Amino acid sequence: MTAAASMFPGILFASEQEQGIPNGADLEWKKGPCRFCGVGCGILVGTENGKAVAVKGDPNSAVNKGLLCVKGYHQTMCIQSKDRLTHALVKKNGKYVQTPIQEALDIVANKMKETIDAHGKDSVAMYTSGQSTIPEGYVASKFMKGAIGTNNLDCNARLCMASAVTGFLTTFGADEPMGCYEDIDHADYFITWGNNMAEMHPVLFSRMLEQKSKRGAKIIDFATRTSRSSTASDRSILFEPQTDLAVANAICYEIINNGWVNNSFVEKHCNFSKGLTNIGYGVEDKFKFADKPEKIDFSAYKAFLKEYSPEKVAKYSGVSVKDIKYLASIYGDPNKKVVSYWCMGMNQHTRGTWMNNLVYNIHLLTGKISQPGNGPFSLTGQPSACGTAREVGTFTHKLPKGVVTNPKNRELAAKIWKVPVERIPSKPTYHATEMFRAVDRGDIKFIWTQVTNPLVSLPKTSRYRPGMEKKSCFVVVSDVFPTPTSDVADVILPASWHIEKSGLYGNSERRTQHWDKMVEGPGETTPDAWMTIQVAKRMGYGDLFPYSEENHVEEIYNEYRQFHEGAKHGMAPLEVLKKESGAIWPYVNGKSTQWRFNAKYDPACSNGEAFDFYGKPDGRAVIWQRPYEPPAESPDSEYPYWLNTGRVIEHWHTGSMTRRIPVLHKAMPSAYIEFHPDDAKALAIRNGEQIKVTSRRGSCVLPASINERGLPTKGQVFVPFFDENMLINDVTLDAFCPISKEPDYKKCAVKIEKV
Repeated sequence: MTAAASMFPGILFASEQEQGIPNGADLEWKKGPCRFCGVGCGILVGTENGKAVAVKGDPNSAVNKGLLCVKGYHQTMCIQSKDRLTHALVKKNGKYVQTPIQEALDIVANKMKETIDAHGKDSVAMYTSGQSTIPEGYVASKFMKGAIGTNNLDCNARLCMASAVTGFLTTFGADEPMGCYEDIDHADYFITWGNNMAEMHPVLFSRMLEQKSKRGAKIIDFATRTSRSSTASDRSILFEPQTDLAVANAICYEIINNGWVNNSFVEKHCNFSKGLTNIGYGVEDKFKFADKPEKIDFSAYKAFLKEYSPEKVAKYSGVSVKDIKYLASIYGDPNKKVVSYWCMGMNQHTRGTWMNNLVYNIHLLTGKISQPGNGPFSLTGQPSACGTAREVGTFTHKLPKGVVTNPKNRELAAKIWKVPVERIPSKPTYHATEMFRAVDRGDIKFIWTQVTNPLVSLPKTSRYRPGMEKKSCFVVVSDVFPTPTSDVADVILPASWHIEKSGLYGNSERRTQHWDKMVEGPGETTPDAWMTIQVAKRMGYGDLFPYSEENHVEEIYNEYRQFHEGAKHGMAPLEVLKKESGAIWPYVNGKSTQWRFNAKYDPACSNGEAFDFYGKPDGRAVIWQRPYEPPAESPDSEYPYWLNTGRVIEHWHTGSMTRRIPVLHKAMPSAYIEFHPDDAKALAIRNGEQIKVTSRRGSCVLPASINERGLPTKGQVFVPFFDENMLINDVTLDAFCPISKEPDYKKCAVKIEKV
């Protein structure tokens, strides 16, 4: 903290503020959510003389109860960065020219209209973000689907949370977790499935550690690599990449074989189904897949599991029979409450939907679901991946309520948007990976990205960077800072940082949070929602966007709430969100619903039973028969190592914000490649040596890291992806789950050589 304060004078930290430092400071504190990650910690920002000079945790927030992680405490440091984008830039004769924002928006609108006139409405696209606010996502959806009439809208949440969505929908018929963070206060066991929570969700992990010390709760780390979470857990169990599918089935086998099934719960509240198998990996352009669910009975499911006995699975998973039985015994003990947590390890997976289904199977078979301290919980990586991407519907197949393929959902959207229902297309177009393939092919001739950095975050960027550099596509980028994505833009629009505008986010536990504008942004920085509205008006759609600049956030949110009226997904009124540090939906009769589908807590339950999984027409959840299938690519003699990618606690996503925070950049100045000591010894590699990692798609050079932060298993290397000077996603594979279309960043084959 002292080092940070000396590097960036004028910034205060919570400890200093609470000690009354500096004397005589006259700060105004304003509440809001943290800008980084999907936990949704409440923050208080101290402003003085029009500048944000202090950040502390909001003690009134039920999420973090006053605690923040290292990124949260430092989040306002980057907004005064010297290379901040403060004015629009337009590329003219190969050089960027500072241009008045109104003129730049004219260029964007005219180019978009010209492209549609010449090539059709599906030649233009928008790519937004789980970092966009709820109003920003809403107007993007209304603009593309309701005004222009194309479903060419997708978002970077496709890269991280799409498998969670399809997992929820296939099992429960409704998206997002049924529990909340208060589960941490009740659970006896936390099982983290491929999730380094100590670095990715440190505030929640801190809450788990608190319960470990207070009540003796236990944390079980189930992963492919030893991390900081592993060392803080009670037990760490390592598995071979992709075999989590088999281990989950083996747990179900044990639960059934030992008579641990909650028979009453399963008989009343569950169906059994199976889908297609050998479903492909999406590596080819224009890949298509549609599952064909088929009902089965319990006996057929039990017979299927015979191939997944602990003895059989132990032979190829790397997990011992003893450890499989141990995991099963935790779930199977009726006197122990268990929460399963996961994030990218399960979701960024070529069978991500299946993996989500399988963990739900475990909880459904034991009846440990929708109760305080009992439940499966998919965490998110971005501050509004739930609220904006999943609830507002910034995916190609989604609407603010429901999907474009459903006539009733289109009719509702058309009614609220006041457009002809025929204008909203009934078929999805491009998911994220395919959208950038379409840019490369020349099918998309105009793309506008907002609040995201795809040329660092996409898989196989070695293809998509040259694709976006082609003259066949006009690229518009809205951002706060220059990035490798803005480097290829024809127009760069200067966006507002989150506290420089009003907005709302929705976090992992269905909590919607509002904040008011706290400071003025520099130059001509403008909220993304207002830029979208201005372009829409210039294109002749002004009647659909009758919002005022001063109150557009409130007006948009009140319009959006109409989509979710009712006990199943009612959103809290804005006046409630302005007063409180967030409210969980469904918000019914002035109260948040903390546990869904449980009649004791959820007023939407209406079947007269203790549980009602009302996302499905019959109120019953589905236990899915899903097999183990190998990954799209595995190590071989030419490429003998697994590559795994992820994040570190100091940096967030592509680092475009956190690397501009001096103390975080100093703490973790560059990416690296982790080795197991035995592999390093065999290759004669020492710490800090420059190493080239190469796949069939590209290569990247990084310094070696041995026995430092994390420890991969033998035959595996790990690289964080925050460093735009070391583009590891040039190396990764753009294979994806055929159901969710979410790419797998955790498994591809590489070779290693010294530079």
